[in-house]
Amino acid sequence: MRMLHTMLRVGDLKRAVDFYTRVLGMQLLRTTDRPEQKYTLAFVGYGDEAQGAVLELTYNYGVGAYDLGTGFGHLAIEVSDAAATCATVRAAAPSFGGAVTREAGPVKGGTSVIAFVQDPDGYKIELIERKQ
Repeated sequence: MRMLHTMLRVGDLKRAVDFYTRVLGMQLLRTTDRPEQKYTLAFVGYGDEAQGAVLELTYNYGVGAYDLGTGFGHLAIEVSDAAATCATVRAAAPSFGGAVTREAGPVKGGTSVIAFVQDPDGYKIELIERKQ
């Protein structure tokens, strides 16, 4: 068994795809539009779906926003430089949305460098700096 994907419901599919591809460097792997069922899917990731888990971004026609609730925590992405990734998110925010919610720094009680950003729909993403 292996993890295939995590599905996130998004209010604007183009905006979400732009954020994950143009800001966080993922690739758009495939899309599926189901007009009869009134939804469109976009799969994004850092590599081939056959090799690793990806994100399924789901846009339901006519739904512009979702209540994120209290059950979802965050996605985690390994980065080479958490501070630089925060700067990229901050610079891209006017065009693509998203925000830095915790600047890069050591995790409480540890030495791993982490940061938190959120995508245009409010989903939290932990950036974990790759150890040298």
